[in-house]
Amino acid sequence: MFFPDSQWLDLSTRAIALMGISLGFVVLCVRVLGLRSFSKMTAFDFVATVATGSLLASAVTVSDWLAFTQRLIAIATLFAVQFTLARLRILADPVEDALSNEPRLLMRDGVIDEQALEEVRVSKNDLLAKLREANALDFDQVRAVVLETTGDVSVLHGPDIDERLLDNVRGYR
Repeated sequence: MFFPDSQWLDLSTRAIALMGISLGFVVLCVRVLGLRSFSKMTAFDFVATVATGSLLASAVTVSDWLAFTQRLIAIATLFAVQFTLARLRILADPVEDALSNEPRLLMRDGVIDEQALEEVRVSKNDLLAKLREANALDFDQVRAVVLETTGDVSVLHGPDIDERLLDNVRGYR
């Protein structure tokens, strides 16, 4: 690709050059399409981020320009599809419903919802670990624990809660 007479020099130069070009291309895509490109707002966002990383890694290991270009086109296509789906989610509720999971209430006012834990396949030990991670010191101070659409767990604790924070959460009301 660069130095056909020296295998080691060619490998080193190729790795450095292709990584630089690939990273620069991904940064350019993110700059053009915005930081949402690497968000985890939907399951598709997460999959697109993982796929981008995989394509980036494979782009650096190719041995010809055609294969390299194919990886860059695939990365650009992923970003374009993600951008389009994000726009459609804003404009059309059916698209939003199809692409987004619904947040799930796991605990409310210090009481664990065992049925919700079972439905979302979260163990009580995992829930307790998340409570500790959030520095929850007293079950009675835990207003809500929500399994978010991204798979993250939000722990809301303190003396009061603004009920609007739970408006779109399944299991609330």
